[in-house]
Amino acid sequence: MVGLVVVGHSRALATAAVALASEMTQGRPLAVEVAAGLDETTFGTDAVAISEAITAADSGDGVVVLMDMGSAVLSAELALEMVDEPDRVILSPAPLVEGLIAAAVAAASGADRHEVADEAANGLAGKQSHFQPESPAEEQRGGTRFKVVNEHGLHARPAARLVTEVRAFDARVELRNATTGSGWVPASSLTRVATLGALQNHELEVRGQGREAAEAVNRVVALAAIGFGDTDAAAANHSHAGGASPGVGIGPAVHLSEKPIELPDAPSQGSDIEWRRLTEALQKTRDEIGRLHSPIFDAHLLLLEDDDLLTDVRARLDRGEPAPQAWSAATTRIADEFDALPDPYLKGRAADVRAVAQQVLRALLKLPPPTLDGDGVLLAADLTPADAAALDPKRIAGVVLASGSPTSHAAILTRTRGIPAVVGAGPRILEIPDGTLVAMDGGTGDVVADPSPGVLAAYREKARQHDERRAEAAQHASAASATGTGVTIDVGANVGSVEDARAAAANGADLAGLVRTEFLFLDRDQAPTVDEQVAVYREIAQALGGRRITLRTLDAGSDKPLPYLPPPTEANPFLGVRGLRHSLTHPEMFAEQLTAIVRVARETPVSIMFPMVTTVDELKAARAMLAEAGDAPGLQVGMMVEVPAAALRAADFIPYVDFFSIGTNDLTQYTLAAERGNAALSNLTAGLDPAVAQLIDHVCRAAGDTVLVSVCGELAGDEEVVPRLIASGVRELSVAPGLVPLVKRAVRAA
Repeated sequence: MVGLVVVGHSRALATAAVALASEMTQGRPLAVEVAAGLDETTFGTDAVAISEAITAADSGDGVVVLMDMGSAVLSAELALEMVDEPDRVILSPAPLVEGLIAAAVAAASGADRHEVADEAANGLAGKQSHFQPESPAEEQRGGTRFKVVNEHGLHARPAARLVTEVRAFDARVELRNATTGSGWVPASSLTRVATLGALQNHELEVRGQGREAAEAVNRVVALAAIGFGDTDAAAANHSHAGGASPGVGIGPAVHLSEKPIELPDAPSQGSDIEWRRLTEALQKTRDEIGRLHSPIFDAHLLLLEDDDLLTDVRARLDRGEPAPQAWSAATTRIADEFDALPDPYLKGRAADVRAVAQQVLRALLKLPPPTLDGDGVLLAADLTPADAAALDPKRIAGVVLASGSPTSHAAILTRTRGIPAVVGAGPRILEIPDGTLVAMDGGTGDVVADPSPGVLAAYREKARQHDERRAEAAQHASAASATGTGVTIDVGANVGSVEDARAAAANGADLAGLVRTEFLFLDRDQAPTVDEQVAVYREIAQALGGRRITLRTLDAGSDKPLPYLPPPTEANPFLGVRGLRHSLTHPEMFAEQLTAIVRVARETPVSIMFPMVTTVDELKAARAMLAEAGDAPGLQVGMMVEVPAAALRAADFIPYVDFFSIGTNDLTQYTLAAERGNAALSNLTAGLDPAVAQLIDHVCRAAGDTVLVSVCGELAGDEEVVPRLIASGVRELSVAPGLVPLVKRAVRAA
């Protein structure tokens, strides 16, 4: 008898489907195994479990495997590589429930595996004949109607969801606007869908051809009923996002300005070469948009893969046009189609097309990024660390980013610069025109465009109170800070430049608790020499008046690659070769940095700190290389605790360190499996999570009175969290320079 294996994400669902199918065999035996879910309650699929189920189900006549979707298919394919005779196994594309019922009846009747697989594939025939009596050639030709319920119609986000869902089916799906009488357009093309001009309450028709046409059409209708998953924001002029840097900013909206792009007057190098140039530019743009870590830009990514657009571009290249001209002409055509739509909201999508088009052209022509033109509140999709570090607090009253999270590097650097910032505000903030008055609160995440007189007055009062509070804290900033019970807490500053070190001293920092030395290594063609490093480390020490400086060795990798050391291809760079792993992989450069640190440590109080330590062996290897660099009296050696494994094994590291510095940004993202730069996960990464708090407690208990515990992550600057950290046993905090006075104030109140 042919065996059956049911693969799915839910064990309960698979078991119920098997029970239903068994009812159809009229008591005849059935060889069926379930490989669904990771356990009784956890969704997921396991290739090993699937391979074991295939072996158990195979009595010699072969096996047919039915799957639900997505990773179930991939896991089943992987499982085939683990079985002894994969040729006897057929992976069926049939729908899980209907296919299983048909397969069960056939298998129980003694059919061979090919017949069972064919029966499974035809499992929907009965349902289709009931609802669609027409011949297959006419399937769904008349179209199924649905109403658009979205407030702003089928705009970018819901249209992107529609296109993404349709592409998953083996079918050609088309749409038309029955209300306006438009023609049919492919539902797999974001640009063609948007040109339907589908507004709220418009009726659209959907039809399909192909093996999964019925499922695809049904899916579109179901999505339409829930507005394609779009939860329209309350109002374009008032939004609430994530506070990233405290303070109130009021001023005219300013954007990053771009110089007009002039297309070069150069002939085509041939269709294939020009296509390769364009695909490289498209990939670079995809990478740039992908680094925004936000689903709100999915529509932009889809535009880069739009069949209608790319077919047009390829045709132009084949006619002899060079890549810049072909891309510009094709995207201009699409933008013009949006401009011709009657609805103002949909007309505005032309700006999105032009923005993405310009981004690709800049990549294609290797042009510099946009520059800031004007003073006020900066509105941007996101900022690179270099962009954020270059902001002038005298010109920028505040920053509002459509993407990002409070622990992203851009957010950290705005705090370091003392600039109020809001992150994850959504793409609508990019539509606020230049010069529009904007009021924003970096503490609460509120942003208001064109505020009423009453709202503006309230924000100005907030700003006055914030300034008053900062001024009061600044009066005592240079004094030592101790809790009400007499526990002294040193408050240091996180610095990434000599200028930051001067700001730290001006704000009363007791030390530099974290010097991000990578600022010396980034944005250049080769690594700094030992002498260059020594000179800068000395300047930082001098800026702090001889106070101790904690030099973190190079923390490269992940989102901080070095141009002269191209990173390896990694599926997830945040879990790859970064931090100390990166330094040990490049021992010559690491040895030079250690030599520079030791030389400076002979002149001024210095601590050295190794980032991203996971194992004792890594730490011992780093200490061995430090010993080779020479001796320096008073040099303290510590490590970052950013990896949960290091926190849990803190006691094992104690013989080799003088201090622990807990980096709560990475510790949080690794503990919660939530990337800190992903705006969609900011609810997980913001604040002190109980699991992270337990790890901090564990480190402090392991350290006891032997090893100092510091916190240099962003939680150290959260005045509400400070008392909790002190209660755990933390005795040193390191924060953005501008926050030092406020944190000292919080310590004294603890």
